[in-house]
Amino acid sequence: MPDTDRVVGVVTAALAAFLQFTSLGHAVSDEAILADRPPQLLSGFEFFADAAAQVPADGVIPYDLNTPLFSDHARKHRFVYVPSGKAATYDPTEAFAFPVGSALVKTFAFPAALDAPDVDLRLIETRVLLRREDGWQAWAYLWNDEQTDAALKIAGAKVPVTLSGIADGPVSFTYSVPNKNQCKGCHALSGEIVPLGPKARNLNRDYDYPEGAHNQLATWSESGALSGAPDPGDAPSVPDWRDESAPLEARARAWLDVNCAHCHRREGPASNSGLFLTFDESDPVALGIGKRPVAAGRGSGDRAFDVKPGDPDGSILIHRVESTEPGVMMPELGRVLADHDAVKLLREWISSLR
Repeated sequence: MPDTDRVVGVVTAALAAFLQFTSLGHAVSDEAILADRPPQLLSGFEFFADAAAQVPADGVIPYDLNTPLFSDHARKHRFVYVPSGKAATYDPTEAFAFPVGSALVKTFAFPAALDAPDVDLRLIETRVLLRREDGWQAWAYLWNDEQTDAALKIAGAKVPVTLSGIADGPVSFTYSVPNKNQCKGCHALSGEIVPLGPKARNLNRDYDYPEGAHNQLATWSESGALSGAPDPGDAPSVPDWRDESAPLEARARAWLDVNCAHCHRREGPASNSGLFLTFDESDPVALGIGKRPVAAGRGSGDRAFDVKPGDPDGSILIHRVESTEPGVMMPELGRVLADHDAVKLLREWISSLR
């Protein structure tokens, strides 16, 4: 074959290979997930086909939670990646057991106004949980001003945010991107970092995928990302805490479960408090109802009971959830603002107790 023909043949073969690759869609970098050090830029993982628009790559599944964690009114885009040929193992009560090479991705963004939550979103940070051979690793990436990529921030960062729709005028506050150690403040259980959100009760709901609405547990199972899951009708589920058609107690318990129970559980870092707020907790005293605090201090606000039936203002729980004072407020990480709608819900729940 003449040299020119040989060159043409090589180029044609390379082009065909490229077209075959692109026709299969954008591929996640398994090497970046498993590398000893994470890439300096979020784009190094290749989780997104369009990062600015938060469009996931092939094999990356978007998801949402029935009741999400409050993070100063941030909008969140959640994604899961499980390597091809592997699957997470279903668990009816805890986060699923994910295989090595999996990733959980969550982007935090703020609109200019709460009454237009999907308009002019500003991407602030993307957190990634990577399942390695030695366990989970957590990393935070800060988005640039151009909204084209995000850079690794091991030491964390402070970002000024102004948001309207909370009070009469715009509210300005400082949003904190956590440093490497702060991730353990919420995600550590028995000394190891663990996922919090992807539990059956949080995921058992429909999601509006591009091809149409479908139950998330069913979607994960049908895609091969999850094994061992029952029919969604046989799986646990918590309500959306904002759904006023759901029972009041279930709504309040759902909010407490996702916002507080990562620490306030029998195996959690706040186990010595005796206050356990997981959704399946059945002991009223463990839920704080009529329970005196283990230690009374500034955080108690001179109240005598964690939850005083019929008396929200006499309940330590309300004092701490509506506070924005460091050392008093709960949760103590992940927010600087109070979730006023949630406080209203918790007040209604406590008022209903007898």
